[in-house]
Amino acid sequence: MKITLLTFLFSFLITSICFAQKPTSNYSVQGWWGAAPPTFSPVVNRDHTITFRLKAPEAKQVELQFDEWEVQKVRMAKDSVGNWEATVGPVKPGIYSYNFSIEGVKVFDYKNPVVKTGTEIYGSVVEVPGVDIPRFDEIRNVSKGQLHYINYYSTVLKMQRRMVIYLPFNYIAQKEKKFPVLYLRHGGGDNETSWTQAAGKADVILDNLIADKKAKPMLVVMTYGLTDGSWSGGSTKEGVSQLEAELINNVMPYVETNYRVLKEKSARAIAGLSMGGGQAYIIGLNNLDKFSYIGEFSAGLLSDSKFDINERVPGIFSNPQKVNSNLKLLWIACGKDDPRFSGHQVFDYMLSENKINHEFHIGEGGHEWRFWREQLASFAQRLF
Repeated sequence: MKITLLTFLFSFLITSICFAQKPTSNYSVQGWWGAAPPTFSPVVNRDHTITFRLKAPEAKQVELQFDEWEVQKVRMAKDSVGNWEATVGPVKPGIYSYNFSIEGVKVFDYKNPVVKTGTEIYGSVVEVPGVDIPRFDEIRNVSKGQLHYINYYSTVLKMQRRMVIYLPFNYIAQKEKKFPVLYLRHGGGDNETSWTQAAGKADVILDNLIADKKAKPMLVVMTYGLTDGSWSGGSTKEGVSQLEAELINNVMPYVETNYRVLKEKSARAIAGLSMGGGQAYIIGLNNLDKFSYIGEFSAGLLSDSKFDINERVPGIFSNPQKVNSNLKLLWIACGKDDPRFSGHQVFDYMLSENKINHEFHIGEGGHEWRFWREQLASFAQRLF
């Protein structure tokens, strides 16, 4: 009993001593205060040159690979503490992609969180603002819409899928009004978010157009345009047929059940870039009872010398009057520097030869987001 009592008293004494000692902390946040450091990379200068930097003290040679289509390769210079630097330009206002190459190894700009992504990460992105007024695709002080990220089940592909839906500010403000819909499709290396991420900026473009009263307020629905992750899954006859069935049977019913949208064909448009442009063209022509506007930007499939529209949409050109009477706009577009341009010239000739009413829009540049942003802005102004 004496031992038990002594043990208790010893434990009590130790506990009392522990509670009696005041804890201390050597952690401090005082170093957090102060002005933000200057941007390390990229730096858009007043004269529209851009300075790029990379810290790589052990590297022997670093190269800047600038722009998305006509890539400029610029040797970078190293300073005494291992920072590499190069300046390009001046360049026109717009979006530019770039990477670094360290002795042949591709490296992103880790000081820049803005990247172009899709089925993979492609590169870092920098934007040069407009000179006197903001660009059409530049964030402005206007009423902003919303982006909804929706998960849904594809009964065609038997899997969970995702779509992004842009709601204009007017949808939020005008609670009883119904709106038209643009179904917008992405390219082969992209996904359902690409039109609204750093590359596409579709939401920014629509916000600005609607604020300027240059485009009607509309919903924009962007789905994943691959069936199995491969380019063929979004371009073969079987793949496009599956995507068409998914759009008609799953996506459109979901949108028309859960959102205030008009259900007439005159209030529906479909468009896309590259792979998605081919999808939009084929799906649109196969469903003239559902869409009044079709747009394609730089579609590779339609530029292929072996492509036969009658295989995908049988007999579509045998009755041009039917096509013309059902479509308010058939829009095709390609950049002059795109390898697909000659195919689009043939495509334009074929449509004219078959007396199909259409518009062929030619722009500067190649197979790049700068061109597709411009096409979306122009196409959207012609809808509804």
